[in-house]
Amino acid sequence: MNSFGRILRVSIYGESHGAVVGVILDGVPAGIKIVEEDFLQDILKRKPGGKGTTTRIENDVPVIKSGIFNSFSTGAPICIEFINNNIRSDDYNQIVQFPRPGHSDFVAKKKFNSYNDHRGGGHFSGRLTLPIVAAGVIAKKILPDLKIRSNILEVGGNNNIEEALELAIEKRDSIGGIIECTVSNLPIGLGEPFFDSVESVLSHLIFAIPAVKGIEFGAGFSSAKMFGSDHNDTFIDASGKTKTNHSGGISGGLSNGNDLILRIAVKPSSSIPSQQESYHFGSGRIEKLIIEGRHDLCIAMRVPVVLEAVVSIGICDLYFINELKNI
Repeated sequence: MNSFGRILRVSIYGESHGAVVGVILDGVPAGIKIVEEDFLQDILKRKPGGKGTTTRIENDVPVIKSGIFNSFSTGAPICIEFINNNIRSDDYNQIVQFPRPGHSDFVAKKKFNSYNDHRGGGHFSGRLTLPIVAAGVIAKKILPDLKIRSNILEVGGNNNIEEALELAIEKRDSIGGIIECTVSNLPIGLGEPFFDSVESVLSHLIFAIPAVKGIEFGAGFSSAKMFGSDHNDTFIDASGKTKTNHSGGISGGLSNGNDLILRIAVKPSSSIPSQQESYHFGSGRIEKLIIEGRHDLCIAMRVPVVLEAVVSIGICDLYFINELKNI
């Protein structure tokens, strides 16, 4: 539901236009140095303000409520909150009866019998990725030797990102993107077949990022077009290093010591500036819909650091599971 993990347990809470959004981390070892400044770089990477992003700008200052004392983790659950200030809830009044195509508005209303907080997408909003990023910062500190980096390969089918964003702005439309994540310095043998394989755990987490619609590891879907003799990664030394890395650093669901490589597909935002059509539950007719509010034209621009966060959380949990099995 709103929690993930077996040893490192991560729970998120809050709504886009509620008082706060936050995260609780249980299972963080005592003695990890954590200060407010640790969060600032990744929070800044997630912040909007660039081309194609929303104009909603929040302070996003982490408020550490528990689990950290004298700048070190205590071993108790860590609670971190972020206050919501810059909200314009009236922009969302119409979606109660007039749901946005492709968004959670309709299904959330049905699932929760209209008790859901619809403002800004409520608990379904990308705003909830902020506490996930905070959790990722702590996961990275637990395993500091890991090198996790993500970059945008293309948006709108174009690897010229600036050109693609300009076209989306001109057309008053939204675009998606493809993001790649690489993890170096992974030990051999993380993962537990079958249901807690590296791919299974990371995919579970990654699909929790709003707007993610696809994932592939290594050669991914291209591997279906290859011969086995081409796809197989030849070992070149006793450490398990391979000549190629079509497997994306995973063999049999376990990390194999090579770089873990994955890519995700992020869909275009459902909220676009141009006119759409939708069914109006009040009038009982299909009507013209103009979406109010402040929205990203390209959500993918802000996803790389979120992807790094969920990958670090998943790997950290797998690491703890592996350590327990080896005691």
